[in-house]
Amino acid sequence: MCALLQCRLPIQLAPMGSVSASPTLAAAVAAAGGHAMYPALAPALDALAARTRAFGINFIVPFMDPGSLELATARAPYVDFFLADPDPRLVAAVHDAGGVCGWQVESAAEARAAEAAGCDLVIAKSLESGGRKRVAGPSLLPLLDAVRGAVSVPVVAAGGIATARGVAAALAAGADGVRVGTRFIAATESDAHPAWIAAVIAARAEDTVVSTAFNAGLPQPGPHRVLRSALAAAEALASEQAGVMRMAGAEIAIPRFGPQPPARDTTGAIEAMALYAGESAGAVTARQPAAEIVAELAAGVPGA
Repeated sequence: MCALLQCRLPIQLAPMGSVSASPTLAAAVAAAGGHAMYPALAPALDALAARTRAFGINFIVPFMDPGSLELATARAPYVDFFLADPDPRLVAAVHDAGGVCGWQVESAAEARAAEAAGCDLVIAKSLESGGRKRVAGPSLLPLLDAVRGAVSVPVVAAGGIATARGVAAALAAGADGVRVGTRFIAATESDAHPAWIAAVIAARAEDTVVSTAFNAGLPQPGPHRVLRSALAAAEALASEQAGVMRMAGAEIAIPRFGPQPPARDTTGAIEAMALYAGESAGAVTARQPAAEIVAELAAGVPGA
């Protein structure tokens, strides 16, 4: 994984739009030796590309603008995809631009399809993970075992990992690296709304739930893991509009049960928005600089 992704540590920041709205968090993770995923169409892609090569761009295929892929492959050394069947044409587009390509998968069959499509690595995203899913699939160890036995390309484990012990367990179970999201929501450099950060810090593993509620306006709804408190607050919300998000100078209305998580400058009923978090929320106890988080996680990497 480190050789493919040009990083020193097999620790990857998960792609999280409202958490990495600016390049600050991604750049900090890369500077600490990890690899950083950045959301597609983020406005500061050029700024991130000027600071590091240890980063990649993630695309959610059903919502992807084809023109944005060309933009990403011209700047990012690595690109990966999610929420669609592995597509050899997309993989070829990344390779033709000289990049490394991955696919986020939730089953051994999907992993085999990704390898057959030409992917250089796969990310095994488990049930414990926060955020959106294609299916409510297996937990991490059964998924990792099945995927590891199905493909020969490197496998990155994602879901429920937020401590050095979790990193060590995933690597011992056959992962070539780990993808961590929830822990970085509370990074000092995170662009997440302070109320979301506070809710994650206060949460335990059992305070997250897989739901299908936050799908308003999506052409392809699906399951997602959020804080249970957010689901309850959205159900109790009297208004059909939860708030307003500001992006690239524009104001975007967030409907009740909308899929958009709140960034720092989002306003409205923050507690009723899609506060994504994985079961690893119980391990998030305070705000910390990203470099400290990476160093703590790296203690679970043999020889790091």
